[in-house]
Amino acid sequence: MKPTIMKTIKIFFTVILSATLFTSCYQDDDYYPPAGQPISLETLLTDYELWYVDYNQTTGTGDIPFMSFAFTLSFRNGRLYANNNLVGIGSAGNGYGIPVGHYTTYDIYSTTLTIDHDLDGVIDFEVRQLSNNQISLYSRQYNVTYYLEGYQRDNFDYDKVFYDNIEYFLQEYVGWEKTFRSVTGALNSFDYENYLAFTAENITTFYSSEDELGMNIGSIFWDYVGSYEIFDVEGYDNFKILTLDYDLGYNEEFELVVLDDGTIELYHVNSETFYEFSGRDFILIMKESKTKKEDDGVSIEGRKRTKVKRNKLVREKHLR
Repeated sequence: MKPTIMKTIKIFFTVILSATLFTSCYQDDDYYPPAGQPISLETLLTDYELWYVDYNQTTGTGDIPFMSFAFTLSFRNGRLYANNNLVGIGSAGNGYGIPVGHYTTYDIYSTTLTIDHDLDGVIDFEVRQLSNNQISLYSRQYNVTYYLEGYQRDNFDYDKVFYDNIEYFLQEYVGWEKTFRSVTGALNSFDYENYLAFTAENITTFYSSEDELGMNIGSIFWDYVGSYEIFDVEGYDNFKILTLDYDLGYNEEFELVVLDDGTIELYHVNSETFYEFSGRDFILIMKESKTKKEDDGVSIEGRKRTKVKRNKLVREKHLR
């Protein structure tokens, strides 16, 4: 593939600036616009099927709910789509997620994007192109800037997004029920804990219960409460360390692996025991319509993304 010119939105440019851009900013790309001709904002947004919202880069003092719900946004023929859940990401809506509103772009020289969100209403953004596949969306009304990276569905690393945001995955079920214990491993107090819950009230609170297996999650009595933390592991992308710090004054350490989008594996380090927990009562983040009821497993409150900075540990992964 021969090198081509990086696509850049611009309103006015001088001959010198044009010459600088067209001689120094070359990228591998399939699009080759005629010299001196800017592309439209619509072309920029739709050239990529998915825009990953890199929430940790967010700047400003404001918050726009639908932006903090979304892991990805997609712009398709005036319709806005979002992947608000990690459960089902890559398959929901053929990878685009669910429809959440409409958007409008204007003439070729305009950098204004207007989004009419189904719940949050109309919001204007000023779009800046930062690189060939990076843009920023600035809302003057809310004083906040979001940073997005563009991908095609077939080269988007859904697994990486999963593990990079695993705290939110744990919150997408009302609770987790123990469904497996390995025959190996020493007897320990965690053997009696059959349910876990990671709530959307923040990304640090967990609950645990010794209620018998097979119960309705809504009827569970939560025996224990505490804080939890997830650590990255040096040299690994596909497993984490989970610590549960009980209010009773003790803590447990686990190796955490996602087996599928409804099952996690916990390796209890002290007893060398493997457990599996299955998600119960999935929560769809963000209603698809204003007429849905709150009791249908859909939530628009609570879980929002915040900036997560994890510590990194050196560990060796144990295999079952």
